[in-house]
Amino acid sequence: MSETSFARPRLVTKKFLPKHQREGDGAVVRRCIGRSELKTLDPFLMMDDFTVSPPAGFPDHPHRGFETVTYMLQGGITHQDFAGHKGTIHTGDVQWMTAGRGIIHSEMPAGEGVHKGLQLWINLSSQDKMIEPRYQELLSKDIPSAEEGVEVRVIAGESMGVQSPVYTRTPAMYLDFSLRPSTQVHQHIPESWNAFAYVIEGEGVFGYQNNSPIPPNHMAVLGPGNGLSVWNRSSKPLRFVLIAGQPLNEPVVQYGPFVMNTQAEIDQTIEDYHYSKNGFEMAKHWRSH
Repeated sequence: MSETSFARPRLVTKKFLPKHQREGDGAVVRRCIGRSELKTLDPFLMMDDFTVSPPAGFPDHPHRGFETVTYMLQGGITHQDFAGHKGTIHTGDVQWMTAGRGIIHSEMPAGEGVHKGLQLWINLSSQDKMIEPRYQELLSKDIPSAEEGVEVRVIAGESMGVQSPVYTRTPAMYLDFSLRPSTQVHQHIPESWNAFAYVIEGEGVFGYQNNSPIPPNHMAVLGPGNGLSVWNRSSKPLRFVLIAGQPLNEPVVQYGPFVMNTQAEIDQTIEDYHYSKNGFEMAKHWRSH
């Protein structure tokens, strides 16, 4: 595709290197969304690039009012919840968890060594916040991919004519691109959606050909437009995720792992969690092991 693929190409409006911070029990994250540089990017509430080694991890904790998407880059994470749902996701696997009205779970490293991945929090609209929890899990081999000089893994949404089976309650796309040296990609993004890219490895030129390259572990927030062009002008492979979603344009009131629309709903959630009711019933007698 030519450079003028898009009537309104998206440009990078903000780029930064998220600093390391501690999270959970001894894990280290680069918080890409949910920090001073970028509080939220509607509908996204948080994104962490996490690194965890035993005995560190993310022990029992609750969620309500949004979805968490965990994509493993290295190693594995074992997940258990209070409804008896258990499983391990390994390199390249994804777990799309709709917490809805309430989940309590643990996420711990599966075995020795270093485990790395991305966890994204996607807000749910007011009408979806109290739905029943559900999981969508895709093994690496089942994530649709396409290659046209450029490889894309389609975790959610569509790219190069390939579509993900993941149902996105809040409409979103989540693409993992790998570009060999001297290749380029042009990806359509719905005009009204908010979008960002996060560089996992290598460096890429985003938006305009003559922009300076964005290095690894950097966030690139994208401005308005109907598509993004990316070039790999380096001698090394480039890998990045492109994530976009339809803004909800609703008030966000967050108290840690609870995200609702009003303070009254947050107060109710804290009460529900404390007294194990309205979605947290199973919390009373449950501990992960």
